[in-house]
Amino acid sequence: MFPIIPANSAAIEGNKEGIFGYGESYVSMTNLVNAGGVVSSDVTGVGTGRVGPAACEFGEDEGIFGYGLSGDYKNMSNLVSNTGVVSTDASGVGTGRYALGACKYGGDKGIFAYGHKGGGTGYLTTVNKVGNTGVVAGDSSGAGTARWNTTACEYGEDKGIFAFGTTGPDPTNPSGNWSNLVSNTGVIASNATGVGTARRCLAACSYGGDKGIFGFGSTGSNVGMTNLVSDVGVVAADVTAVGTARYWPGATQYGGDKGIFSFGSPSYTNKVSNAGVIASDVTQVGTNRSQLAACSFN
Repeated sequence: MFPIIPANSAAIEGNKEGIFGYGESYVSMTNLVNAGGVVSSDVTGVGTGRVGPAACEFGEDEGIFGYGLSGDYKNMSNLVSNTGVVSTDASGVGTGRYALGACKYGGDKGIFAYGHKGGGTGYLTTVNKVGNTGVVAGDSSGAGTARWNTTACEYGEDKGIFAFGTTGPDPTNPSGNWSNLVSNTGVIASNATGVGTARRCLAACSYGGDKGIFGFGSTGSNVGMTNLVSDVGVVAADVTAVGTARYWPGATQYGGDKGIFSFGSPSYTNKVSNAGVIASDVTQVGTNRSQLAACSFN
């Protein structure tokens, strides 16, 4: 027998939206992205304003922002409903840190990993999983190179990948092009052979239904290059990007099979087609800021 596919499944996936939140100057504002890739004006945020959080989808249609820096290293989280409403701060779980990465895995769960907790040896491999109801688990040991200023995205429909970042206590310390795959049960693998230009302070999102893309960042100078991720988690060589080189943007999926990079320093918006092609700059909507996070919902 053939599997029964709901008649509206394509429409549901095509309605996928995104949200950018938090960022530079310790703001708690958000900007929604509709299913057509249009970024909205600022929405007054809920929760503690902070820089360097991470965000991911969970439970098929909801999202979560977690961790960040605001005076001290936060371990709080804020859930995002399937209509894009951000909840108040939830009690912190795990090690407070910032400049970490997060992605969805297993179809309905999320994972936060890596980051910086302060001090000369404060860069981490620490992992916190997110259940399919948005509950954040305590710390567990990660794998690969301890680092921060990294990012992550989903690929292959139920797996994830963390890549790039910085070792050392200062953001100008040497960067790497390490990558670590995440299985559909949330296990982070050891380092894979690095591909692409080592850099930090970049962003990533899924596209095409089962692929991913890493883009922008800094090597000491802003860059605009991208690296595509195949549906089996293979990171491709650098592709010269279209658009303004910048660092610390955010990125999220939208519309079911497309992606969008937005904000950063300097702030612009660039859409990603369902074939992984970056579009030219669009004037940024909303308050210019960097060190923010983004995820999809709905």
